[in-house]
Amino acid sequence: MILNTDFIDFATPRKGKVRDVYDLGTRLLIVTTDRVSAYDHILPQGIPDKGIILNRMSEYWFEKTRQIVKNHFVSSNVKYFPKDFQKVHDKLGGRSMLVTKTDVIPIEFIVRGYLAGSSWKSYEETGSVFGIEIREGLRQCQRLPEPILTPTTKAADGKHDESITFEQVCEMIGRDLAENIRDTCFKLFKFGSLTCERMGVYLGDTKFEFGINKKDGELMLIDEVITPDSSRFWLRSSHRPGNEQEYFDKQVIRNYLNEIGWDKKPPVPDLSQEIIDRARFLYLRLAEYHLRMDMNGLEY
Repeated sequence: MILNTDFIDFATPRKGKVRDVYDLGTRLLIVTTDRVSAYDHILPQGIPDKGIILNRMSEYWFEKTRQIVKNHFVSSNVKYFPKDFQKVHDKLGGRSMLVTKTDVIPIEFIVRGYLAGSSWKSYEETGSVFGIEIREGLRQCQRLPEPILTPTTKAADGKHDESITFEQVCEMIGRDLAENIRDTCFKLFKFGSLTCERMGVYLGDTKFEFGINKKDGELMLIDEVITPDSSRFWLRSSHRPGNEQEYFDKQVIRNYLNEIGWDKKPPVPDLSQEIIDRARFLYLRLAEYHLRMDMNGLEY
């Protein structure tokens, strides 16, 4: 299990909640660790092999969605990395990728196809989803009439993301770019949803992030794509609207933290070994059995 990349003899990385990012000039090298975060806090324990699963799933979707929008993925082959990284290829293989550096748009674009999580809570309380009017009578985890876009700010570490309207997005980045991203998000979500459904999985919602290519000014999909850290997944065969579903994503960890009564403030509680093992199993099962991905010998 890799929680930090201090074994790499290179400049100090920028550390996100899960990823360590190394600046190579015109490119970045992103290492996906096994750290796990919930409610804007990094938890004391990691999930074994989580970084490998997330990295390979993002690579899978980057390749699948190139016909919709360009993305920053260049290679996950360690032989193309700088020499300092090749020295530790045994640790980086499968969990790292070389990407094009972009000017990051500081907004997270969340597309929701079902009423779940915070969208269900908003609907229960207000009859709308973060100000977006939705017809009456829908149940928890029910498919929405049409997918909706619920953007949030991309907060600095330790701070909470805040919901914003599409009009606020337009004010922040300009209407033409905002509309381009909105349309692209819906195309990505439609493609991802249909692909998942053919494999027996519902994609409940997911987050997309974008940047502008420094070289040619084109829009690029960045960060991670349709992973268990950024999305909700359910089995089609067991999906029943009206209650919580069996999740194949990070929700199992959030549920555990809620059950033990954590107030979402430090100190951050330990995860039980049972939850660590369960989360790893669900991540692997989603990737290998339902998205038909070769996880290269990772064992249950």
